[in-house]
Amino acid sequence: MGKRPVLDKVEMIDGPIDEKSYESELKELQERLLALQIHHIKTGGRVILGIDGWDAAGKGGLIERIVGRLEPKSVHVWRISAPTPAEQGRHYLWRFWQRLPAPGDWGIFDRTWYGRVLVERIEGFCDKKAWKRAYHEINEFEHQLVDDGVRIVKLLMHVSADEQKRRMIERLEDPHKRYKIGPEDFRNIAKRKEYVEAYDDMLERTDTKYAPWHVIATDHKKWARLTALRILVEELGRDVKLTEHELTPEIADLARKLWGWKPDKKN
Repeated sequence: MGKRPVLDKVEMIDGPIDEKSYESELKELQERLLALQIHHIKTGGRVILGIDGWDAAGKGGLIERIVGRLEPKSVHVWRISAPTPAEQGRHYLWRFWQRLPAPGDWGIFDRTWYGRVLVERIEGFCDKKAWKRAYHEINEFEHQLVDDGVRIVKLLMHVSADEQKRRMIERLEDPHKRYKIGPEDFRNIAKRKEYVEAYDDMLERTDTKYAPWHVIATDHKKWARLTALRILVEELGRDVKLTEHELTPEIADLARKLWGWKPDKKN
């Protein structure tokens, strides 16, 4: 869909947000997401949220806010890391097919199938022919899912180099956050220029009409979370008419017989 700007030139939102305003809008957006989730539970809809981006860009914090008010049994968060021995040797999309949501469920991917054209490309885990072929394979994968009725929202969490460094040092200095850092983080940061090029290629080749990318500037976490949640509400609410779940006469009659309950006439 056209060449995107260099990722490191994406404009970062400047300035803090009032805590009261943040909490108020966050709650409103979370309640809207819950209403949309209930709609999908009732209708058998399937949703995939693909969240990718830099280390320390706020993916985990965003996912925490997405699921915060959702019905837990119908949402699954998949934290994608290196393939297991059982997954190695199979097509790289195989393990994602195994994790696709059932009717009525939402699947949230903390990192995605785009690892083939990002870390696997940069670290040489696959050859050039394989990762170049992957753009077409990924587009076809997503196209098949959308054609089958799945709603896909893809978010790319982008953080500046300076802010990423600040957050990494904060993790080093906080005993409760040190578990988040490993040797591979430093290896990835040292190759930021290569990753920016890979991200830009990814955006150019896989930003499609049926599964577009949404780039979120995350130097200010609260702004980033609200921006991401607004996008989710807009995308998942597109062409959706929310209605209240009606009380059936059968259920009302069972409650009347068991408890003597009578429905409120006003409702």
